Amino acid sequence: MKIKSAEFVLSNSDVAKCPKDMLPEYAFIGRSNVGKSSLINMITSRKSLAKTSGRPGKTQLINHFLINKDWYLVDLPGYGYAKVSKSTKKVFQKFITKYFQEREQLVCAFALVDIRHKPQPIDLEFMQYLGEAGIPFCIIFTKADKLKPKAIENHVEDYKNIMLETWEEMPKYFITSSSKDIGKEEVLGYIGELNDGMIEDA
Repeated sequence: MKIKSAEFVLSNSDVAKCPKDMLPEYAFIGRSNVGKSSLINMITSRKSLAKTSGRPGKTQLINHFLINKDWYLVDLPGYGYAKVSKSTKKVFQKFITKYFQEREQLVCAFALVDIRHKPQPIDLEFMQYLGEAGIPFCIIFTKADKLKPKAIENHVEDYKNIMLETWEEMPKYFITSSSKDIGKEEVLGYIGELNDGMIEDA
C-alpha cells in the first residue's frame, strides 16, 4: 500500500464524538515509551503527523488520522509509566476501554511492544485483555535496530513461549524500526489486505 495522503482529523476523549462514518479503523497502542508516534510517522511517511515527545505519556486523547481518504489510523494513549496523575490516568484508561468496547469501525488493534526488553507483565496483561474482549489484534515489536538479529529472535521466542501457555496460537506480529524503516511495508500490506477483504465481503 502506498500512502498518498495522511491528515489529522480530530482529538477527543469521548468515543461518541469519534468520526461517524463507517471507514475502517486501525488503532495503535502501547506503553508510553514504546515509540508509537515515531512508528506512526514512519508508516505514514510523514515526519510529524503524530507528535513525538521526550516525555512519556504525552498522548492523552483519541487521535484520528484519515489515511488515503479511505481508512483511519487511530493513535491511542499509552498505558503504564506515564508521568500523569492517577486521576488523569484513570480517566484516559476508561475511555480507551470504552473505545475498544464500543467502536464498531475498529478492524484491528496493533499492540506495540519494545523488542529490547524481556516480556513485560503490563504488555502481556493488556494483550490478554484484548483477547478476552474479542478484539482482533497484532503485535508490533518496535526498536528492532537496537538489537542484533539473534537477540530479536530470542525475545520473540520468549513472548511465544509465555503466550502459548494460554493462547492457542501466537498472534500475528511484525518486527519494526522507525529509524531504519523496517517493517513499514509489512504493516501497511497487512492493513491493505484487511481493507481489500472487507470490500470483497461487502
